[in-house]
Amino acid sequence: MKVIVLGAGIVGVTSAYQLAKSGHEVTVVDRQSGPALETSFANAGEVSFGYCSPWAAPGIPMKAMKWLFMKHAPLILRPKLDMAMLSWMARMLSNCTSERYAINKSRMLRLADYSRIALAELRAETGIAYDERMLGTLQLFRTQQQLDASAKDVKALAADGIPYEVLDRDGCIRVEPALKRVRDKIVGGLLTPKDETGDCFKFTNALAVKAEALGVRFAYGTTIKALDVEAGRVRGVVTDRDLDRERERMDADAVVVALGSYSPLLLKPFGIGLPVYPVKGYSLTIPITDASRAPESTVMDETFKIAITRLGDRIRVGGMAEISGYTNDLGLARRSTLEHSVTDLFPGGDVSKASFWSGLRPMTPDGTPVIGPTKIGGLFLNTGHGTLGWTMSTGSARLISDLVSARTPEIDSRDLAVSRYA
Repeated sequence: MKVIVLGAGIVGVTSAYQLAKSGHEVTVVDRQSGPALETSFANAGEVSFGYCSPWAAPGIPMKAMKWLFMKHAPLILRPKLDMAMLSWMARMLSNCTSERYAINKSRMLRLADYSRIALAELRAETGIAYDERMLGTLQLFRTQQQLDASAKDVKALAADGIPYEVLDRDGCIRVEPALKRVRDKIVGGLLTPKDETGDCFKFTNALAVKAEALGVRFAYGTTIKALDVEAGRVRGVVTDRDLDRERERMDADAVVVALGSYSPLLLKPFGIGLPVYPVKGYSLTIPITDASRAPESTVMDETFKIAITRLGDRIRVGGMAEISGYTNDLGLARRSTLEHSVTDLFPGGDVSKASFWSGLRPMTPDGTPVIGPTKIGGLFLNTGHGTLGWTMSTGSARLISDLVSARTPEIDSRDLAVSRYA
């Protein structure tokens, strides 16, 4: 079939690659000049197959109230008269129960573990290098209360057969030797050893080259204006460019929407209520000047919800959740929080040389992505991955390729479809 993939981030490019492998004629459309130039550009670098949890969790409403008054807050809320924002927040709060948390985390772990297998096979198949490491994620606890609260995550990991290890202070230092300088600041940690790290931007660009070799066409610098839908079925995409030298419409047998936070805006005119909302995250990329003071893999600072990740000769420090709509400005206070976390745990680095970035994460209220068909024939969604687009991209791509190709997926994806919000 002729398939159009909308979006050239990590989710769109992996989808295009898998669809091309399945024998389809694929075109990727993106407004940027190349792949992975928005949310996939400078994310935290975690590939968190085990460390993946819904933000909507028991106790979060009370924690959120406290965070709003912290100097280095993990959550920043800038409320506005925006029904999409208010509706999304209300739905998220409704998912902050033990029952919903268990259901949502199980969905996430199922897809993440499938992605772990898919990424390993893709790496072996393509030979792509992207500053990858396979040394796990250490969720670091500064207080006994945080360590005790991790019991619910341990229970979920055990139930889904995901390897983990609860560590004391010495165990954390064994995994991350540079923490010996700040041993008095930590009480323990939760290690998920199957987690990986890597540069999402490097990976996406390298895979785009592989996709082109399979015949995928990339239409960069092209703004998507609308879907072309006739008689309840998608017929193509209307753009701002005369791509075929005759008309602005690109014809397709199927369309995959992988536009991240912008997906709901495209779908709204067709009555598809997709509760995806942008939650801005920030990152610093710092050159390593002393390897003995740098992390070996990813350290997740639970107090500030900030990930500190080794990417080759750099450290990527990423985190925070700012709910402020479709704004992508860089706030200096957010940079201060990132600098505080990394210098407090790994002192000695030169943060003055860091590059500062922000991106809009496409979040669903329950934390799980939306993957599957819609009520419009031939129209599929692969979006809403939140902070886990890099983690879940390869598994999501296999799922969407199977669904578009009318094959039965290797894992159950029915509870990931947009119909769960009906």
